[in-house]
Amino acid sequence: MRLISLLLVLALLGACRQKVEKTVLEFWAMGREGEVVQSLMPEFERRHPEIQVEVQQIPWSAAHEKLLTAYAGDAMPDVFQLGNTWIPEFVVLNAMVSLTDRLTATQRENYFQGILETNEIDGRLYALPWYVDTRLLFYRTDILAKAGFSAPPRTWNEWLAAMARVKALSGGERYALLLPMNEWQVPVILGLQLGAELLRDEARFGNFQNDAFRRAFRFYLDIFRRGYAPAVSEAQVANLYQEFANGYFAMYVTGPWNIGEFERRLPKALQDRWTTAPMPAPDLDYPGLSLAGGASLAIARSSTHKDQAWKLIKFLSEPEQQLIFYRLTGDLPPRRSAWGHPDLATAARAQAFKTQLERVMSTPKIPEWERIASKIAHYAEKAVRGELTEEQAVSALDEDVDHILEKRRWLLRKRKP
Repeated sequence: MRLISLLLVLALLGACRQKVEKTVLEFWAMGREGEVVQSLMPEFERRHPEIQVEVQQIPWSAAHEKLLTAYAGDAMPDVFQLGNTWIPEFVVLNAMVSLTDRLTATQRENYFQGILETNEIDGRLYALPWYVDTRLLFYRTDILAKAGFSAPPRTWNEWLAAMARVKALSGGERYALLLPMNEWQVPVILGLQLGAELLRDEARFGNFQNDAFRRAFRFYLDIFRRGYAPAVSEAQVANLYQEFANGYFAMYVTGPWNIGEFERRLPKALQDRWTTAPMPAPDLDYPGLSLAGGASLAIARSSTHKDQAWKLIKFLSEPEQQLIFYRLTGDLPPRRSAWGHPDLATAARAQAFKTQLERVMSTPKIPEWERIASKIAHYAEKAVRGELTEEQAVSALDEDVDHILEKRRWLLRKRKP
């Protein structure tokens, strides 16, 4: 009896020791993704019984500040999600480890090149794309057909012609295109399509007065001057989906999150009357460039479980897991191989994003970009409203951006021998 009791005690002690020896990974994920990803963890822990993952869901509105506070307090999680435009800032802080040596050449080729490049700084890979987004054209096929267009516009000239004809249709107040003035993305996309370098001299100064950006900015302003788009922010549109259904506007430049929203919110009778298309190009080189966006996964430099953290990132990057994630969230996979699955291969509205993702480009990879982007939206709105001329807007934009980059210039001067 004593022997049996002793064996039971030893077995319990062994079980407790095994439990204690489990590696606990702390994983911070943002918004809806932070909620959904928890359903993937049982499969990961089944494959890796030696690892336990604790997921903390963080609202996007608080995520940036929370990560910075955690870094300052030496309390970073092992693995964390971050927006692609945040990567340069956290690289400068030395908060992330390089993943360059962990990704094989074959694996690299499976990612959309423009998306993977947003995760690289000075030739080193610091995060791995988790899901991707970009912007392209959502449009009402029936309204464009009524205006004489059986296919979406492929060039800027075709786009302007389509806008003119849609605007001329009868049937009350209507616009051809919705371009919310609180968004900076479209002026930047148009500039990148023309090869504009938004910053100059190693990103020390603004470069918005260059000829390419000014031409793009003029095209953007002309859309409003001709009455093709209403001079409103997104918040000023009472119900975006209802207005799209009512034909208040026929085209909208937006991202993949709106595929699901349009499918849920538009009336059933309209579900076969809208679709998506890549961005028109300035010339015949269709499709035009768009932005490389999305969110990525990184390993904190302070983590003491880097190998286990990489196992988690590898798992979440598997095409099979990305497809599950797509079904749960609508987030688009960054790996080309995932797009061959019928769930995506037969999704016509998503396929336009696959085409666009082959032609995307990142914004300047500097920590100050978020502040610069807000200035672009600010001065674009002033120019649209006629408070500033085109010349005054780009001049003031350069002046403000130069001020934002003042510390960067000082740091770069200090680094020079």
